[in-house]
Amino acid sequence: MSKSDKMLEKVLRGTSDTNINFEDLCQLLHGLGFQERIRGSHYIYTKDGVMEIINLQAKGSTAKPYQVKQVRNLILKHKLAGEND
Repeated sequence: MSKSDKMLEKVLRGTSDTNINFEDLCQLLHGLGFQERIRGSHYIYTKDGVMEIINLQAKGSTAKPYQVKQVRNLILKHKLAGEND
């Protein structure tokens, strides 16, 4: 299981939203085909076919828990996790 797969599983499980590494979450979004744009401390992610925009900010080295939840909901809503999930 790759690091990206482990991160996806961790995000989808939803049991450790306060302990998700910010850089790992950004890499997960890249792996799912999102485009990144940076404005100051805001990391903005968009993807063709997905109406929602994800705006992330780091809290130290971790992602903000409510933003991890937004990413999880977006992955589930648009079925971006693949066939097995």
